[in-house]
Amino acid sequence: MLKRDNVWLGLILGLVLPGIAFFFVEILKKNIRLFQKDDLLYIGCAAVNLFLVRYFFRNDKENTGKGVVASTFVCAFIFFYYKMHH
Repeated sequence: MLKRDNVWLGLILGLVLPGIAFFFVEILKKNIRLFQKDDLLYIGCAAVNLFLVRYFFRNDKENTGKGVVASTFVCAFIFFYYKMHH
């Protein structure tokens, strides 16, 4: 899939894919009133990174996997900051 083993690539992928999942969740929340637990949905957006981490570490792209792990922490800090101020 990806030829380069790069921390920056992992950071970008680790931020973009949960961002896409976040906007998808926001669209679902507005259109379907079924979702009551917002926090669980947002944590699910960050869980998208688990699949990325597993893929990169199993395919010997450790630096990219490390970038995804770092971006997961960034996403977690953003989530907790958002929850503390809203």
